[in-house]
Amino acid sequence: MEIWITRHGQTNLNRARLMQGRTDEPLNETGLSQAANARARIGDIHFDAVYASPLSRAIRTGAIVGGVSPEDIIIDERLIETDFGRYEKKKYWQMGPAMTLYWAAPEVFPAPKTVESIASMTARASSFLRELEQMPYERVLVSCHGGILRALTGYLTDKKNGIVWRPKPKNCEIRIFEAKNGSHKLVRTILPE
Repeated sequence: MEIWITRHGQTNLNRARLMQGRTDEPLNETGLSQAANARARIGDIHFDAVYASPLSRAIRTGAIVGGVSPEDIIIDERLIETDFGRYEKKKYWQMGPAMTLYWAAPEVFPAPKTVESIASMTARASSFLRELEQMPYERVLVSCHGGILRALTGYLTDKKNGIVWRPKPKNCEIRIFEAKNGSHKLVRTILPE
């Protein structure tokens, strides 16, 4: 099975460099254009299924990149973005040391109070992907968010700690993985232009 994972296109909160977790912020014009450009780059690819987080930015990106109607998207709560708790909508440079250190190096620093832990994200990601791997699909698109994408990538590259934190996923970046007989590998990455 090929598992294609994309991060949603830009929103106004992204543009303002604010922490955007579970706020349901829609794509802005740049985000819509990024998604359309991603679809153009992959051509006439057909997906057997398109999954997305319940947040509108991921659903809209999935529909555009996947070439399907938003009504055809399979919504899965496990794909929702990280819960940033009290740091939601805070400016990146005004989060304070606990959150700044955690978000820069979660392998070393623990999640501050009110913020979802890496263990929680990796549990959600692995639960979703183990279930997905049982489906009879040949090619699937998953539209999600920068935080949970790092946990999905960790699972699909068999990382012991369950995450691949760097490099930070770009808006509408696509990572293509192969999942076969319980083993996984990154096939390629399609970066936005």
